[in-house]
Amino acid sequence: MLRKGSELLLATGGDREVLLDLDYVTGNRGEPQTTDSYGSLQNGGFIPPRYLSAAAASSEDDEDDPIYIHCDKPSSRPEQPLGGNYFRDGRTKIDFVLVWEVKPRKHRSRCRGQSETSGPEEVRARAEEGSSRSERRKAQLARWRDKFTQNLQNAGILLEKEETASEKKTIHYLKLSAPWDVLVYYAEELILRAPLQAQPNPNFNTSDRILRKLYIPNVMAESLPNRPLDYYTCAFRKSKMEKFLGCENHDTYFTNTQRHRIVYELLARTVYGKRKRAEVGVARLLNEGAYTSAFPLHEGPFELPEFEVRPNELNQRQVLFQYWARWSKWYKYQPLDHIREYFGEKIALYFAWLGFYTAWLLPAAVVGVFVFVSGVMSMGTNTPAKEICNSGGSYLMCPLCKTCKPWNMSDICPMAKVGYLFDHPGTVFFSVFMSFWAVTFLEYWKRKMATLAHHWDCMDFQEEEERPRPEFAAMAPSIEYNPVTGVKEPYFPEKARLSRMLTGSMVIIIMLCVVMIFLVSVIMYRGIVSVMMYRTGSFVLRTQAGNIANISSSMVNLALILLMGQVYTALALQLTKWEMHRTQTQYEDAFTFKVFVFQFVNFYSSPFYVAFFKGRFVGYPGHYGTLLGMRNEDCGPGGCLIELAEQLFIIMVGKQLISNVQEFVIPKVKAWQQKRALNKVRGTQKSQEPRRWEEDYQLVECEGLFEEYLEIVLQFGFITIFVAAFPLAPLFALLNNWAEVRLDAHKFVCEYRRPVAERAQNIGVWFNILEALSHLSVIVNAFLIAFTSDFLPRLLYQYKFDNDLNGYVNFTLAYAPPSYTSHPMCRYKAFRDNNGNYTLIYWELLAVRLGFIIAFEHVVFFVLRAIDWMVPDVPESLGLKVKRERYLAKQALADNQEALLVSHRGSASSQG
Repeated sequence: MLRKGSELLLATGGDREVLLDLDYVTGNRGEPQTTDSYGSLQNGGFIPPRYLSAAAASSEDDEDDPIYIHCDKPSSRPEQPLGGNYFRDGRTKIDFVLVWEVKPRKHRSRCRGQSETSGPEEVRARAEEGSSRSERRKAQLARWRDKFTQNLQNAGILLEKEETASEKKTIHYLKLSAPWDVLVYYAEELILRAPLQAQPNPNFNTSDRILRKLYIPNVMAESLPNRPLDYYTCAFRKSKMEKFLGCENHDTYFTNTQRHRIVYELLARTVYGKRKRAEVGVARLLNEGAYTSAFPLHEGPFELPEFEVRPNELNQRQVLFQYWARWSKWYKYQPLDHIREYFGEKIALYFAWLGFYTAWLLPAAVVGVFVFVSGVMSMGTNTPAKEICNSGGSYLMCPLCKTCKPWNMSDICPMAKVGYLFDHPGTVFFSVFMSFWAVTFLEYWKRKMATLAHHWDCMDFQEEEERPRPEFAAMAPSIEYNPVTGVKEPYFPEKARLSRMLTGSMVIIIMLCVVMIFLVSVIMYRGIVSVMMYRTGSFVLRTQAGNIANISSSMVNLALILLMGQVYTALALQLTKWEMHRTQTQYEDAFTFKVFVFQFVNFYSSPFYVAFFKGRFVGYPGHYGTLLGMRNEDCGPGGCLIELAEQLFIIMVGKQLISNVQEFVIPKVKAWQQKRALNKVRGTQKSQEPRRWEEDYQLVECEGLFEEYLEIVLQFGFITIFVAAFPLAPLFALLNNWAEVRLDAHKFVCEYRRPVAERAQNIGVWFNILEALSHLSVIVNAFLIAFTSDFLPRLLYQYKFDNDLNGYVNFTLAYAPPSYTSHPMCRYKAFRDNNGNYTLIYWELLAVRLGFIIAFEHVVFFVLRAIDWMVPDVPESLGLKVKRERYLAKQALADNQEALLVSHRGSASSQG
């Protein structure tokens, strides 16, 4: 390929204006003459004419037209150097690839399948009209691509085109590269960070530092090749280039992710149509269908070569696969610096948060297992369970349904023993522990987040004024001046948006009502199954009817939860688009809020019902409460906590298993379909190795981090909000997250196209959601212990009657009223007298419960505020680093530093 590195016109700002003014392009180029090729690039090189002085001299009349360089057909293409991430000259890096597919024109008649009542001329007219509409659309897309490419050319981007053709369609690949002058210009505009002074790589792993001090070998640590260096940095300035480390090497000064970011910024700003219609940017071109994909290339294959290579010779992708994405590395530290260097700060922060959260789950899981084991070991000391098992026929219980018979309390002996595992003093301690754990975890994550943000040069990062979303620009009804930039852009009235958001809120409320309807359906299903089990006459089925109904209904509930989650996510997506949010950040925040609110109710409504409503409205014999003609549910033989634990286990663990299977299978299926479609196009070229851009086009498009965050945040809610009923929840979360880290790592390294590196200094709105969940967990656990657990009734009985709980079972049972003639003198669980009125004990217990809630919340929130005050958000050592970096930046960027020194010396000598 021919190329001449002449000086770009960016210094004068000429090309900058080209990006913002389409008239410069349309006035010089005119409309394309034909649309058969659907693009004005031929297979081969595409070089801006300013770089070819000889060619420019011969085309003075039309110097802005593209210059085409003939190249051989793909069948005789030369070998691609260095993994195929370069132009054909072997020196120019490929920073981005644009892909579009073109199907050849079809000249067949469309008469087949038409109604026989239509005449031939009518059918032909319809076919020609449809064909002409399709051709006009293709021509429009081709013109947009031509103008877009021309503007990229005028901005100084180097381009080279490849194609893969078959009879059915042709796939075009446009390779983009930013030369040095373009990189320098946009690096200053985007305020990229430039290295001033190297420093030792810090060790952020607290466990590694502790084990080193104790001289204990650390099996989690591993030496990685090519670890990125750590620098003191400052904002990049072209005028201070000589102050920055490595500026003499133009090929390696900017990292690949920085190059990708710069090129994508330029792609996002470049116009392709009429400015007043906001026809700007590659994102809208993708949305319109002019391009099918736009992505930076991976750094070669992830598989290791067949021959032996040294670790420092591996490419970045191979390092990540070998030392991170493999299942055998499940116990190793994550190479966060390598992840950040390859994928950018936003994705690296997600994996840093997921790893930090997983590490903090370890002590929570250990304490939870200890609490559970202590319950198992102390089951024999449970006096109420012994009384139940030894009661024989002493406690004849009232029937559980109209057609059921009375039953003896001794029949539920096994469930009474098992119920103690989830309702003993240790669970109260564990709920308090998890409240402290959640807030302490978030406080230390803020410190970790600040440290990583500084280490990755994102501490002072602020999003610039965002451009309108492509969908917003395409659908906005009017054009107005932006008060920040002063540029005309698409506008949607705020009142209309608020009206749509209000309508969307009504739809959300309707969907939440649907969730409640499903919940009532599950409750009725549970009641029907219980009655059927009782009517079988089997002793086993009769005693286990509640468990069978609860477990089966939990599985049905999980299926409904997953189904409703998919339906609502699709609905929320359409609602958020309809609300016409201007920027991508506003759009994502609105979408996140909708989906999280719905999923919160969707996942947690059933556990909330079991924890706080089930068994509260049963009534008493002769005056039972009903719902749709069915008697209201009562808690099972082991109490509501064991039922809550069953529900949490099935919903939480079932959701995690299904999600992991989906994450493992779906990307592989999508990649197989994409590869199969591409192989059909390649046809006779299958014998040749696919090129890098073809291999990456076969991969699955990265769908972002929303689903990943949502899954783990919902899990965080399960292990904090209802932890009093399920001490093993942190253990199952820990096991899931060990698998989750590797599944996500494998997806990003092996199965996803490389995403554009995005900067971020935190995990965004998800941190606010985590804080809200941690505070909600304190309130929920207080009510759970007070009203659902037997902890306080036992405590009151020990205080007033017997410290060993002898007679406690009889204390909790009431006699049926005399009016209940079908089974007189049967017992039921309640604090009522013989007339069905609440006893004094009930009101004393209610006062104790309310007092406990107030005391629990105040003590816990006070300790949490103390932890927040004692743990600073920014470590002291980091504060010193920030001051040191600012000092170096001031020294390096002071424009008049040398002049000031000279003037000071001169004034001192004159005074002397």
